[in-house]
Amino acid sequence: MSNIYDCQRSYSWVRRYIIFTFKRFYGEYIVTGRENIPQEGPVIFASNHLNALMDALAVISVTPQKLPIIYLGRADMFKNVRARKILHFCKLLPAFRQHEGYINLEKNLEIFDLCSDVLDHNKAIGIMPEVRQGFSRKIRQLGKGTFRIAFSAQQKYMTQPGVKIVPIGIDFEDFENYGKYIILNIGKPIEVSEYMTEYMENPVKATNRIRERLRQDLIKLTFNLDTVKNYEYFETATAVANMAVTKKMNLQNKTLPRFLARQKIAEWLIKMEKKSQPMTDQLEIYCKEYKENLHELNLQSWVFDEKTYKTKHLFVTILVLIITLPVYIIGFLLNMLPFFSPDIILKALKVDLRGGISSLRFGLGMFTFPIFYFIQGVFIYKMLNGYFWNLIIIIPLQYFFGKLTFQWYKTYKKLVGKLRHRKLEYTKSETFERTQILHEQIIGMVKAS
Repeated sequence: MSNIYDCQRSYSWVRRYIIFTFKRFYGEYIVTGRENIPQEGPVIFASNHLNALMDALAVISVTPQKLPIIYLGRADMFKNVRARKILHFCKLLPAFRQHEGYINLEKNLEIFDLCSDVLDHNKAIGIMPEVRQGFSRKIRQLGKGTFRIAFSAQQKYMTQPGVKIVPIGIDFEDFENYGKYIILNIGKPIEVSEYMTEYMENPVKATNRIRERLRQDLIKLTFNLDTVKNYEYFETATAVANMAVTKKMNLQNKTLPRFLARQKIAEWLIKMEKKSQPMTDQLEIYCKEYKENLHELNLQSWVFDEKTYKTKHLFVTILVLIITLPVYIIGFLLNMLPFFSPDIILKALKVDLRGGISSLRFGLGMFTFPIFYFIQGVFIYKMLNGYFWNLIIIIPLQYFFGKLTFQWYKTYKKLVGKLRHRKLEYTKSETFERTQILHEQIIGMVKAS
């Protein structure tokens, strides 16, 4: 068996295909800080952990093709011999967790040695230092394994620059569904050599210092809503105030600027929680009523970002949707089977993996889309009695129709929300009017914090 850090040609081709499809799983793929990515090892890529396999693929998608990343995966996946070979090909090493027993935990020492060997050969390790996946958008306490590996590999270089830890913050618009945005913020590398002298004198102190530095770097790169008691209501307040704060900060109404505004809101809300319990309690009351009203009205929060929706704008949108309806129908028919088949398969197998649905959808979609596109392409090609080169056009054309269909559907859903807003505004619904007031009150409290 080859070394796990070897970059075989077969692995390179598989990686290219996976990353190509990964980027198309998202409606927007945004990366900042690319200049901070080392072109060679020894380097440890450390990211937050929100979304199972998608976190690792996100990191792999921004690293050089010539620098394969070796990740640590759950040890129970390695029990089967055939599975071990596949996981080895995928650059995965087993990691044992505390509940698997002390004896198994000792095996991690061997794995850490293998990781150090990877770094000794100027390659890369990928680690989620929070250890466990979390479903709340905040940075949790970091484990020690990352730094044990880093200091072990750094001993080859001592106080000279060597091992680097690159923090990567990942933000998902949605943890499950296709077509949403993903943001990857890449921070400046942390030189482990800067902590080596202190590590030789006091390993615990040095480990704590570098661990806290990485945690603070990850906080700066992510949306860190660091609260337990008020998380749900603070999340609601952030969604409500996002557009208003984006304007207040003189930022463009685009995905990345809105993310920066959300970061600022999180800072304000955490500060409010620490300094003013009465304000925090009042915000909770507003947010709770606001969410209940949204559910009753069957509306989403974004419809209140504009005071009113002009008739002319709504009419033009309706007209465009009617004209382009045939494109939607064609795209839907061509993409119905590949798009929905992953969910049908998961339902048939009764798979319900909390926090890993998008990973399963993506994994199955890598096979269903090319298979169905090819079968449908051959069928259309034969129906048209065309030349063989027509098939080369027909297959990718199905994908582009699918993108147009998805965009049509998003526009339609937004139109429905705007029309419902207009209807409730016209009928002077008491709940609607109260919700508008709550929307402004929540924004006012967020800005005041």
